[in-house]
Amino acid sequence: MTSHEAAPGKERMSRDFLAAVIARRFPKGWLVNLGVGMPTMVGGYVHPDQEIVFTSENGVIGYAGIASGADIDHDTVNAGVQFVTLQAGAAIVHHADSFALIRRGMNDVTVLGSYEVAQDGSFANWRTSKGEWDNLGGIGGAMDLAACAQQVWIMMEHTTRENGPRLLEHCTLPVTAPDGVTMVFTDLGVFSVRDGRFTLEEHAPGWTPDEIAALTGAPLEVSPTVTEVQFPT
Repeated sequence: MTSHEAAPGKERMSRDFLAAVIARRFPKGWLVNLGVGMPTMVGGYVHPDQEIVFTSENGVIGYAGIASGADIDHDTVNAGVQFVTLQAGAAIVHHADSFALIRRGMNDVTVLGSYEVAQDGSFANWRTSKGEWDNLGGIGGAMDLAACAQQVWIMMEHTTRENGPRLLEHCTLPVTAPDGVTMVFTDLGVFSVRDGRFTLEEHAPGWTPDEIAALTGAPLEVSPTVTEVQFPT
């Protein structure tokens, strides 16, 4: 297989599958920020026994998940302007207070989407848009979150639409933060990022480490305990 060539007949993990994998990795009682886009799906797979508290840059502390139907309150949205439900004891605070929580380093982890991640933990996840209905362009709170959260996890697709790599030796897009990413979750596997390298910890069902390495734009180490990703139950 040539570099970046797709493996024929291989299925990738769905976004829901990946969201469930991430959700089950949260230790009990963590304070978690979910970024705009794919990461917002993670909230729907957290078990109540985990006692996770989700925060949002717009001032919602203690929301549960995406709301639908009769649960929708048009005054309660996350940073991605999605309707959310609230947990018992939730609080709505000023935008500045929400960022004070972030900048004080109180978030145990932030889960962000990204276009690229480099092997040194740098990542690029912002964009600008002139679309008529797109008012979410720009950096948002990602720079503050990346600088201050205890851990930064990235959730994204492993390759671009053109099948180019997103895990790279160096980011080619403007960098959101120069380091800090500790874990990357893609539709092909789970990767740790430490000591300037990617290490494959879990691989998508039916995929081999060599096939994943061929779609990765940086050297890929394989954990001696690498396993196939299991859907959380």
